[in-house]
Formats: sequence, structure tokens, C-alpha cells
Amino acid sequence: MARPPAGLCDTCRHQRVVRNTRGSEFSLCERSRTDPAYPRYPRVPVVRCAGYEPHEAPHARRAG
Repeated sequence: MARPPAGLCDTCRHQRVVRNTRGSEFSLCERSRTDPAYPRYPRVPVVRCAGYEPHEAPHARRAG
């Protein structure tokens, strides 16, 4: 069973999808590690977030 859409989190660079041993998937906000204002596992779908940063487009990445 797939997880429900997480809204903004699905396109945010701070999201990490966590899977448990039973196959469930959860959206983890990596910002929660350094800023307690962000919930570790936000209620989805997230429609507004002050810390939202879109993933960098693969073609826009620059080589070191």
C-alpha cells in the first residue's frame, strides 16, 4: 500500500521517505533535526510550510 501524497513535502529537499518493517511509508522532515518548529512527521498533506525548499532540478546542478 502506497503512502498518501504528502503535498509540498513530496517536492521539498528536506523530505526523506521512511519505511518501516511492515512496508508502511512516512514523510520525515529533515528540518526537524535542527529546528524544533518543524514536526518530525508532519500531518499530510502539507499545503503551506515556511521552510519549504524545492528539490534542485537535476539539469540545474553544477559540477563541483
